[in-house]
Amino acid sequence: MKKLVAYITSGYPDKSFSIDLALALGQNGVDSIELGVPFSDPVADGPLIEKANHKALELGFKFSHLLEISKAVAPHVDTLWMGYFNSFYQQNMDKLIPLAKEIGVNGLIIPDLPYEESLRYKSLFENNNVANISFVAPTDSEERIQEIIAASQKFIYMVAYAGITGAGVAEDLQPFLDSIRKYTQTPVYVGFGVNEKTAKDKVKGADGVIVGSAFVNILLNESLSSTQKITQCSELAKIIKNEINN
Repeated sequence: MKKLVAYITSGYPDKSFSIDLALALGQNGVDSIELGVPFSDPVADGPLIEKANHKALELGFKFSHLLEISKAVAPHVDTLWMGYFNSFYQQNMDKLIPLAKEIGVNGLIIPDLPYEESLRYKSLFENNNVANISFVAPTDSEERIQEIIAASQKFIYMVAYAGITGAGVAEDLQPFLDSIRKYTQTPVYVGFGVNEKTAKDKVKGADGVIVGSAFVNILLNESLSSTQKITQCSELAKIIKNEINN
């Protein structure tokens, strides 16, 4: 069965909501929760996630909130942290990665940490059995793809196009996917621009999809109550999970 990873902005609008939403998504088809760490300049994210990041920070998000949310969610749903490197670096990586393992967080997704720089933390991740998720993009050469995915863990984050999250750009991903498959057996998940309308097409030949902006768009709808937001996100998760497996 193909997998669904759901991104949510941690702490927006508050810790309790993030916990309730993550647990509900885990009960409605989501295989992994990507807890986004709010950051002032989320360069790889589109306007919706950027807006949610800023709102979370305005509401007083602190890194300690991420830890509290993770402790409540990780025992029940496969949990990942998605954030920009400065957010993690400020916590001291030598202490943070063992803490992630202790909490039950299984991987980090760091879009602005270049592969070459990530190598200095390779043994830290491996010794704690926490995955540093590899990114590959259509702009990468075949040689670079081979290098990046050589030690890939958990899954490979295949960027569906050269751009930011949330944009519905259509591309033929099969040649790109084929170039990845030549060098690894690690599952490949497609991210960027995946929603209920595009998921079925984007998942072709892949092992799963990563969906963020489609969920965050619901979270930003201030006309909905917290309960309605959780219900709509849960329904969306079920629809996408069904789309990618039928």
